Amino acid sequence: MVEAVRVHKLGGPEVLTYETIGSRPPGPSEIRIRTTAIGVNFIDVYFRTGLYASDTPFIAGKEAAGVVEEVGEGVTDFRVGDHVASATLSGSYATELTAPAAVFVKVPDGISDETAAAMMLKGMTARYLLRRTFKVGPEHTILFHAASGGVGSIATQWAKHLGATVIGTVGSEEKAKLAKKNGVDHTILYRTEDFVQRVAEITGGAKCDVVYDSVGQQTWKGSLDCLKPLGLYVLFGNSSGAVTDFNPSLLAQKGSLFMTRPTLFGYTAKREDLIETANDLFDVVKSGAVEIPIGARFALKDAADAHRALESRGTTGSTILIP
Repeated sequence: MVEAVRVHKLGGPEVLTYETIGSRPPGPSEIRIRTTAIGVNFIDVYFRTGLYASDTPFIAGKEAAGVVEEVGEGVTDFRVGDHVASATLSGSYATELTAPAAVFVKVPDGISDETAAAMMLKGMTARYLLRRTFKVGPEHTILFHAASGGVGSIATQWAKHLGATVIGTVGSEEKAKLAKKNGVDHTILYRTEDFVQRVAEITGGAKCDVVYDSVGQQTWKGSLDCLKPLGLYVLFGNSSGAVTDFNPSLLAQKGSLFMTRPTLFGYTAKREDLIETANDLFDVVKSGAVEIPIGARFALKDAADAHRALESRGTTGSTILIP
Protein backbone atom coordinates (compact mmCIF):
# COMPACT_ATOMS: atom_id res chain seq x y z
CA MET A 1 0.00 0.00 0.00
CA VAL A 2 0.95 3.63 -0.53
CA GLU A 3 0.84 6.49 1.98
CA ALA A 4 -0.22 9.83 0.52
CA VAL A 5 -1.34 13.32 1.52
CA ARG A 6 -4.71 14.15 -0.04
CA VAL A 7 -6.95 17.19 -0.22
CA HIS A 8 -10.67 16.41 0.00
CA LYS A 9 -11.79 20.02 0.42
CA LEU A 10 -10.04 23.31 -0.20
CA GLY A 11 -8.74 25.35 2.71
CA GLY A 12 -5.88 25.81 5.15
CA PRO A 13 -3.07 23.38 5.97
CA GLU A 14 -5.48 21.35 8.11
CA VAL A 15 -7.16 19.96 4.96
CA LEU A 16 -4.02 17.96 4.14
CA THR A 17 -4.88 14.42 5.24
CA TYR A 18 -2.41 11.55 5.52
CA GLU A 19 -3.98 8.31 4.36
CA THR A 20 -3.42 4.97 2.67
CA ILE A 21 -4.21 4.46 -1.00
CA GLY A 22 -3.69 1.64 -3.46
CA SER A 23 -0.59 1.08 -5.58
CA ARG A 24 -0.93 1.29 -9.38
CA PRO A 25 1.34 -0.53 -11.84
CA PRO A 26 2.67 1.55 -14.73
CA GLY A 27 0.78 1.57 -17.99
CA PRO A 28 2.32 2.16 -21.42
CA SER A 29 4.90 4.99 -21.36
CA GLU A 30 4.73 5.22 -17.55
CA ILE A 31 7.12 4.39 -14.72
CA ARG A 32 6.54 3.61 -11.05
CA ILE A 33 8.98 5.07 -8.53
CA ARG A 34 9.60 4.69 -4.81
CA THR A 35 9.67 8.25 -3.55
CA THR A 36 12.68 9.21 -1.46
CA ALA A 37 12.24 13.00 -1.10
CA ILE A 38 9.48 15.48 -1.98
CA GLY A 39 9.70 19.22 -2.63
CA VAL A 40 7.32 21.68 -0.97
CA ASN A 41 6.44 24.78 -2.99
CA PHE A 42 4.02 27.68 -2.98
CA ILE A 43 2.24 26.17 -5.97
CA ASP A 44 1.16 23.38 -3.59
CA VAL A 45 -0.45 26.05 -1.40
CA TYR A 46 -2.18 27.62 -4.41
CA PHE A 47 -3.82 24.30 -5.32
CA ARG A 48 -4.68 23.52 -1.69
CA THR A 49 -6.49 26.84 -1.24
CA GLY A 50 -8.16 26.87 -4.64
CA LEU A 51 -6.23 29.82 -6.07
CA TYR A 52 -5.31 27.39 -8.83
CA ALA A 53 -8.28 25.28 -9.88
CA SER A 54 -8.32 21.53 -9.31
CA ASP A 55 -11.02 18.93 -8.79
CA THR A 56 -11.11 17.38 -5.34
CA PRO A 57 -10.03 14.99 -3.99
CA PHE A 58 -6.43 15.14 -5.18
CA ILE A 59 -2.99 14.21 -3.91
CA ALA A 60 -0.95 17.36 -3.23
CA GLY A 61 2.43 18.20 -4.68
CA LYS A 62 4.33 18.67 -7.93
CA GLU A 63 7.96 17.83 -7.18
CA ALA A 64 9.73 14.67 -6.07
CA ALA A 65 12.75 12.43 -6.46
CA GLY A 66 12.99 8.67 -6.15
CA VAL A 67 14.10 5.33 -7.52
CA VAL A 68 12.51 3.56 -10.48
CA GLU A 69 10.91 0.30 -9.40
CA GLU A 70 8.99 -0.65 -12.53
CA VAL A 71 8.78 0.54 -16.14
CA GLY A 72 5.79 0.31 -18.44
CA GLU A 73 5.58 -0.84 -22.03
CA GLY A 74 7.47 1.36 -24.46
CA VAL A 75 9.69 3.08 -21.90
CA THR A 76 13.28 3.15 -23.12
CA ASP A 77 14.82 6.13 -21.29
CA PHE A 78 14.68 4.61 -17.79
CA ARG A 79 15.58 1.34 -16.10
CA VAL A 80 14.76 -0.16 -12.74
CA GLY A 81 17.13 1.32 -10.19
CA ASP A 82 17.58 4.69 -11.89
CA HIS A 83 17.36 7.76 -9.68
CA VAL A 84 14.91 10.23 -11.20
CA ALA A 85 13.19 13.49 -10.36
CA SER A 86 10.38 15.67 -11.62
CA ALA A 87 8.93 19.12 -11.03
CA THR A 88 5.79 18.69 -13.14
CA LEU A 89 4.09 15.78 -11.41
CA SER A 90 0.51 15.62 -10.29
CA GLY A 91 0.37 14.24 -6.75
CA SER A 92 3.95 14.02 -5.51
CA TYR A 93 3.08 13.85 -1.78
CA ALA A 94 3.13 10.05 -1.73
CA THR A 95 5.48 7.20 -0.90
CA GLU A 96 5.06 5.81 -4.41
CA LEU A 97 4.27 7.46 -7.74
CA THR A 98 3.12 6.11 -11.08
CA ALA A 99 3.30 8.75 -13.79
CA PRO A 100 4.28 9.32 -17.43
CA ALA A 101 7.99 8.75 -17.95
CA ALA A 102 8.15 11.97 -19.96
CA VAL A 103 7.83 14.15 -16.83
CA PHE A 104 10.96 12.66 -15.25
CA VAL A 105 14.66 13.25 -15.78
CA LYS A 106 17.58 11.16 -14.57
CA VAL A 107 19.42 12.50 -11.54
CA PRO A 108 23.15 12.41 -12.29
CA ASP A 109 25.79 10.98 -10.00
CA GLY A 110 26.94 13.50 -7.44
CA ILE A 111 23.47 14.90 -6.72
CA SER A 112 21.49 13.30 -3.90
CA ASP A 113 17.76 12.60 -4.06
CA GLU A 114 17.14 15.18 -1.32
CA THR A 115 19.01 17.83 -3.28
CA ALA A 116 17.12 16.91 -6.45
CA ALA A 117 13.76 17.16 -4.70
CA ALA A 118 14.79 20.50 -3.22
CA MET A 119 15.85 22.02 -6.51
CA MET A 120 13.93 20.70 -9.50
CA LEU A 121 10.96 23.06 -9.47
CA LYS A 122 12.77 25.99 -7.88
CA GLY A 123 16.04 25.51 -9.74
CA MET A 124 14.47 25.03 -13.15
CA THR A 125 12.33 28.08 -12.44
CA ALA A 126 15.49 30.06 -11.71
CA ARG A 127 17.01 28.76 -14.92
CA TYR A 128 14.21 29.84 -17.25
CA LEU A 129 13.88 33.20 -15.46
CA LEU A 130 17.58 34.02 -15.85
CA ARG A 131 18.39 32.34 -19.17
CA ARG A 132 15.19 32.55 -21.23
CA THR A 133 12.64 35.04 -19.86
CA PHE A 134 15.48 37.58 -19.58
CA LYS A 135 19.07 36.65 -20.41
CA VAL A 136 20.93 38.06 -17.45
CA GLY A 137 24.54 39.13 -17.89
CA PRO A 138 27.27 41.31 -16.35
CA GLU A 139 25.73 44.47 -17.78
CA HIS A 140 22.45 44.03 -15.90
CA THR A 141 21.09 45.13 -12.53
CA ILE A 142 18.27 42.96 -11.24
CA LEU A 143 15.84 43.10 -8.32
CA PHE A 144 14.76 39.76 -6.88
CA HIS A 145 11.97 39.74 -4.31
CA ALA A 146 12.08 37.08 -1.55
CA ALA A 147 15.80 36.69 -2.19
CA SER A 148 16.33 34.17 0.63
CA GLY A 149 13.36 31.96 -0.29
CA GLY A 150 13.39 28.72 -2.25
CA VAL A 151 13.67 30.15 -5.75
CA GLY A 152 15.46 33.29 -4.60
CA SER A 153 18.25 31.40 -2.85
CA ILE A 154 19.05 29.58 -6.07
CA ALA A 155 18.39 32.39 -8.55
CA THR A 156 20.50 35.00 -6.76
CA GLN A 157 23.50 32.68 -6.67
CA TRP A 158 23.04 31.93 -10.36
CA ALA A 159 22.57 35.60 -11.28
CA LYS A 160 25.77 36.51 -9.44
CA HIS A 161 27.55 33.67 -11.24
CA LEU A 162 26.39 35.29 -14.49
CA GLY A 163 27.93 38.56 -13.40
CA ALA A 164 24.83 40.63 -12.66
CA THR A 165 24.46 43.25 -9.94
CA VAL A 166 21.87 41.67 -7.65
CA ILE A 167 19.48 43.54 -5.35
CA GLY A 168 17.25 41.40 -3.14
CA THR A 169 14.38 42.06 -0.75
CA VAL A 170 14.26 40.03 2.47
CA GLY A 171 12.16 39.96 5.63
CA SER A 172 14.78 40.01 8.38
CA GLU A 173 18.41 40.68 9.23
CA GLU A 174 18.99 36.92 9.43
CA LYS A 175 17.63 36.47 5.92
CA ALA A 176 19.73 39.41 4.74
CA LYS A 177 22.87 37.60 5.94
CA LEU A 178 21.84 34.47 4.04
CA ALA A 179 21.09 36.47 0.91
CA LYS A 180 24.49 38.17 1.03
CA LYS A 181 26.14 34.79 1.47
CA ASN A 182 24.34 33.74 -1.73
CA GLY A 183 25.83 36.66 -3.64
CA VAL A 184 23.22 39.39 -3.27
CA ASP A 185 25.08 42.70 -3.55
CA HIS A 186 22.44 44.85 -1.86
CA THR A 187 19.73 43.63 0.52
CA ILE A 188 16.55 45.54 1.35
CA LEU A 189 14.51 44.82 4.49
CA TYR A 190 11.06 45.18 2.99
CA ARG A 191 9.29 45.30 6.37
CA THR A 192 11.15 48.43 7.50
CA GLU A 193 12.47 49.97 4.28
CA ASP A 194 10.76 51.40 1.19
CA PHE A 195 12.18 49.10 -1.49
CA VAL A 196 11.40 51.55 -4.31
CA GLN A 197 13.34 54.31 -2.59
CA ARG A 198 16.22 51.97 -1.72
CA VAL A 199 16.51 50.71 -5.30
CA ALA A 200 16.74 54.31 -6.51
CA GLU A 201 19.45 55.01 -3.92
CA ILE A 202 21.43 51.86 -4.70
CA THR A 203 21.37 52.44 -8.46
CA GLY A 204 21.85 56.21 -8.34
CA GLY A 205 18.47 56.63 -9.96
CA ALA A 206 19.26 54.33 -12.88
CA LYS A 207 16.94 51.56 -11.60
CA CYS A 208 16.83 47.92 -12.77
CA ASP A 209 16.76 46.11 -16.08
CA VAL A 210 14.46 43.40 -14.73
CA VAL A 211 12.43 42.74 -11.58
CA TYR A 212 11.58 39.17 -10.57
CA ASP A 213 8.51 39.02 -8.33
CA SER A 214 6.97 35.93 -6.73
CA VAL A 215 5.18 37.93 -4.02
CA GLY A 216 2.48 39.53 -6.13
CA GLN A 217 -0.21 41.71 -4.61
CA GLN A 218 2.00 43.47 -2.05
CA THR A 219 4.87 44.25 -4.40
CA TRP A 220 3.75 44.60 -8.01
CA LYS A 221 3.04 48.34 -8.02
CA GLY A 222 6.36 49.24 -6.42
CA SER A 223 8.16 46.80 -8.67
CA LEU A 224 7.15 48.76 -11.75
CA ASP A 225 8.71 51.87 -10.20
CA CYS A 226 12.02 50.01 -9.85
CA LEU A 227 12.43 49.51 -13.60
CA LYS A 228 14.34 51.47 -16.21
CA PRO A 229 12.41 52.56 -19.30
CA LEU A 230 11.83 49.47 -21.47
CA GLY A 231 12.55 47.27 -18.43
CA LEU A 232 10.89 43.91 -17.84
CA TYR A 233 8.61 43.01 -14.92
CA VAL A 234 8.48 39.24 -14.36
CA LEU A 235 5.59 38.16 -12.12
CA PHE A 236 6.01 34.45 -11.43
CA GLY A 237 4.15 33.89 -8.15
CA ASN A 238 1.49 35.10 -5.72
CA SER A 239 2.71 34.44 -2.18
CA SER A 240 0.94 37.58 -0.88
CA GLY A 241 -2.12 37.09 -3.10
CA ALA A 242 -2.97 37.33 -6.77
CA VAL A 243 -2.61 40.57 -8.72
CA THR A 244 -6.18 41.40 -9.67
CA ASP A 245 -6.22 45.17 -10.24
CA PHE A 246 -3.54 45.57 -12.90
CA ASN A 247 -4.07 48.31 -15.52
CA PRO A 248 -1.87 47.77 -18.62
CA SER A 249 -1.70 51.52 -19.23
CA LEU A 250 0.67 51.70 -16.24
CA LEU A 251 3.33 50.07 -18.41
CA ALA A 252 3.16 53.03 -20.80
CA GLN A 253 3.09 55.62 -18.03
CA LYS A 254 6.17 54.19 -16.30
CA GLY A 255 8.44 54.00 -19.35
CA SER A 256 7.08 51.62 -22.02
CA LEU A 257 7.71 48.70 -19.71
CA PHE A 258 7.26 45.03 -20.54
CA MET A 259 5.49 42.50 -18.30
CA THR A 260 5.22 38.73 -18.41
CA ARG A 261 3.55 36.05 -16.28
CA PRO A 262 5.60 32.92 -17.05
CA THR A 263 5.37 29.38 -15.65
CA LEU A 264 7.85 26.53 -15.53
CA PHE A 265 5.27 24.31 -17.20
CA GLY A 266 5.16 26.63 -20.21
CA TYR A 267 8.94 26.70 -20.54
CA THR A 268 9.34 22.91 -20.22
CA ALA A 269 6.29 21.69 -22.14
CA LYS A 270 8.51 20.14 -24.82
CA ARG A 271 10.63 17.20 -23.73
CA GLU A 272 13.76 18.69 -25.26
CA ASP A 273 13.25 21.93 -23.29
CA LEU A 274 12.76 19.97 -20.07
CA ILE A 275 15.98 18.03 -20.61
CA GLU A 276 17.97 21.16 -21.54
CA THR A 277 16.66 23.06 -18.52
CA ALA A 278 17.34 20.22 -16.09
CA ASN A 279 20.81 19.52 -17.46
CA ASP A 280 21.76 23.20 -17.23
CA LEU A 281 20.63 23.17 -13.60
CA PHE A 282 22.53 19.96 -12.83
CA ASP A 283 25.68 21.39 -14.43
CA VAL A 284 25.66 24.65 -12.46
CA VAL A 285 25.04 22.78 -9.20
CA LYS A 286 27.73 20.16 -9.84
CA SER A 287 30.18 22.94 -10.74
CA GLY A 288 29.72 24.43 -7.26
CA ALA A 289 28.56 27.79 -8.63
CA VAL A 290 25.10 27.24 -7.10
CA GLU A 291 24.44 25.45 -3.84
CA ILE A 292 21.00 24.12 -2.92
CA PRO A 293 20.16 25.09 0.67
CA ILE A 294 17.64 22.83 2.40
CA GLY A 295 16.21 24.95 5.19
CA ALA A 296 13.76 22.45 6.66
CA ARG A 297 12.82 18.78 6.51
CA PHE A 298 9.45 17.37 7.59
CA ALA A 299 8.06 13.85 7.62
CA LEU A 300 5.49 13.28 4.87
CA LYS A 301 2.80 12.80 7.52
CA ASP A 302 3.59 16.31 8.79
CA ALA A 303 2.92 18.01 5.44
CA ALA A 304 0.46 20.40 7.11
CA ASP A 305 3.23 21.68 9.38
CA ALA A 306 5.46 22.18 6.35
CA HIS A 307 2.76 24.30 4.72
CA ARG A 308 2.33 26.36 7.86
CA ALA A 309 6.05 27.04 7.97
CA LEU A 310 6.15 27.99 4.30
CA GLU A 311 3.18 30.33 4.51
CA SER A 312 4.55 32.03 7.61
CA ARG A 313 7.53 33.18 5.51
CA GLY A 314 9.68 31.81 8.27
CA THR A 315 11.53 29.39 6.00
CA THR A 316 14.74 29.91 4.08
CA GLY A 317 15.99 27.91 1.14
CA SER A 318 14.05 24.77 0.19
CA THR A 319 11.64 22.74 2.31
CA ILE A 320 11.30 19.01 1.68
CA LEU A 321 9.21 16.10 2.92
CA ILE A 322 10.74 12.74 3.73
CA PRO A 323 8.47 9.67 3.20
